[in-house]
Amino acid sequence: MEKNQSRKVYYVFSPWTRLFHWLMVGSIAVLFTTGLYIGNPSFLGNQGLEPTYAVNNWFSMEKIRFYHFTAAYILLAAIILKIYGFLVSKGDRLFPHFWTKKFYAGAWDTILHYLFLRPRHRPYLRNSLARASYAGLYFLILIEIATGFAMYFGINPHSGGAMLFHFVGYIIANEYALHLVHHYVAWIIVLFAIVHVYMVIRDDLLEKNGETSSMIAGVKFFAEEPEDLRDIR
Repeated sequence: MEKNQSRKVYYVFSPWTRLFHWLMVGSIAVLFTTGLYIGNPSFLGNQGLEPTYAVNNWFSMEKIRFYHFTAAYILLAAIILKIYGFLVSKGDRLFPHFWTKKFYAGAWDTILHYLFLRPRHRPYLRNSLARASYAGLYFLILIEIATGFAMYFGINPHSGGAMLFHFVGYIIANEYALHLVHHYVAWIIVLFAIVHVYMVIRDDLLEKNGETSSMIAGVKFFAEEPEDLRDIR
């Protein structure tokens, strides 16, 4: 820890989680954009062109699908990095402790602050609401991976990938429902991203704890010792 204008520096996030974060951001952006086109080639409006219209073949349906599947594999690789970070770094294990009273006390403390009923909340490396929301995001991403690969490998039902993701068919009734789940979960993830960006900017402006830069440098700044410091010690 070092002094920084009466604040202390706490190293929280490993390089693995930071790399995971930015790979996730980039891959999800590509997946969502290309997914919209794959699902509805005229979602930008009727241009009077065939859906396979391309500039030197860079934007043909074949290429768009290639970008989509490549981004999916990058996201899967990012998840593996996150799992590795979870195993080697305590700062990468800031998940919600639903089984503790401290989690609910922290959530209530943060809610009151966000509703402007309390001028500030206690300092946290990652507050209870953030922990729960990120856990929810990872769950949604796993749904996208499972449904996406189930559709991808479904074209060859005898392949190893099809057998690996065959269980999805027991959970979701038919292929049409599979597409719908994949589509709507993608929108939920995008809505999460919008709220996430707002909350990060808000935290940087009001709390000044280095929330944005923490995903670059891995550190946060606090004038008081964070309530959940023991989680990384």
